[in-house]
Amino acid sequence: MVRDERHLHDVETFWQPILTEVGQPDPVWKCDYKLRQSQQRDSYEAYSLDVDDLSQGLLFLETQRYRSQQAQRFPLVYVEMLVTAPWNRIDIEQPPWLKGVGRLLLLFSRQRSAELGYGGRVALHSLPSAEGFYHAQGMPDYGPDPEKDGLVYFEYSTFPV
Repeated sequence: MVRDERHLHDVETFWQPILTEVGQPDPVWKCDYKLRQSQQRDSYEAYSLDVDDLSQGLLFLETQRYRSQQAQRFPLVYVEMLVTAPWNRIDIEQPPWLKGVGRLLLLFSRQRSAELGYGGRVALHSLPSAEGFYHAQGMPDYGPDPEKDGLVYFEYSTFPV
């Protein structure tokens, strides 16, 4: 779990200059705000996948407030943010330094959901550039959500039995 500022430092010092250089800045993430939320509220959790003491991917979850948009409205884990380091992005680095970082973080979110008794239910709203990634992970697409600026809503139901 992310408990210190080192991961934010990695994003600001290593990730952002590369993303700016290749014309793909991540201006919407507000990592510092999300990190503070995870430190101040029990319902927010922050995780980092680290290799060689460097953040390779970050995951911010909300674990108590969200419900499924499906008929039964079960509780679920909501992915506030899932982001990988630029050198792990296939559209920036060929081949990526580490492959599968996003997939591991998404799987971890499902495992965290199961730990909380939610059966692996996970939801998120995707940036347009990431929709293909979630489709490739087999995450069901429920279409644009007008309440979230038209971002596409994805939701996993429970783990298959």
